[in-house]
Amino acid sequence: MKQRGAALLIALLTVTLVASLSAAALWQQWRSVQIETAERARVQALWVLNGALDWARLILREDVREGSVDHLGEPWAVPLEEARLSTFLAADKNNNASSDMDLEQVFLSGSITDLHSRMNVLNLIEDGKVSMPWLKAFTKLYTQLGLEVSELDTITDNLRLAQAPQVGKGAPSGTVSTPLLPQRVGQLRWLGFSERSLKALTPFITILPVRTTVNLNTASAMVLYAAIPSLDMAQAQSMVEQRQSAYFRSLGDAGRSISTIAAELNNEQHGVSARFFEVKGRLRTGETVIEERSLVQREGLNSITVLRRERGR
Repeated sequence: MKQRGAALLIALLTVTLVASLSAAALWQQWRSVQIETAERARVQALWVLNGALDWARLILREDVREGSVDHLGEPWAVPLEEARLSTFLAADKNNNASSDMDLEQVFLSGSITDLHSRMNVLNLIEDGKVSMPWLKAFTKLYTQLGLEVSELDTITDNLRLAQAPQVGKGAPSGTVSTPLLPQRVGQLRWLGFSERSLKALTPFITILPVRTTVNLNTASAMVLYAAIPSLDMAQAQSMVEQRQSAYFRSLGDAGRSISTIAAELNNEQHGVSARFFEVKGRLRTGETVIEERSLVQREGLNSITVLRRERGR
């Protein structure tokens, strides 16, 4: 009787062990399939965003054929509202989209932004020295937004050092005591921008690899107000309204819109065209959203270069 009980117990333990191992193996297999499916869908999404970026580059290339002036009435300035990805593939009767990505549940949106519509922080320093015209422009912007203008002293000092790094006096040999040069607006904290300032300034500033002008055709009223010394906010709003009906073909056109500023417009600070653009792509499938931002430099018809790409979920 005892032997029968022991045999039955061993049998139950064996069945339990086999069941546990089978469940673990099944779970591992299920997990591997889920990971592979998710990775395949992610790669497909990135390919779609690659295609969206190429589309944006094509739009910017075609825009050059229409002339050198850039304004908000051009095709590149019209954002792509969220639309089903299937609508873009409807014309392709032989598209081979994978079943991992249900096209009816995938939505694509995006936009192109002229970065010359914002003030370039790197303009503050020219040939190792503070650029007084741009310092005055940033001072106007700070004052209008109610920020601490004294912060600009720290920012310009750090920016000057970051653009010409050197070993600090008294620092150990081989160490650099200068701040890194930011590549993105979010990194401007390195130069001394406070969180409050950065939050308020983000819609109006940018960082570009070279000195740039403000495009009077695309800049907001706030940026126009800051970039033109004697312009007040009411006049800035008036310029924005006037260019909606007739964009500025030259600085002369802009000067005629507000006669008192004509003498202040110059090719060093102001313009009516753009070289740098930000391309945003957004792909949504279910609860997952993948976004991509790209910095694009356009130099004529045959030179449209992607300088930087950032992706995130």
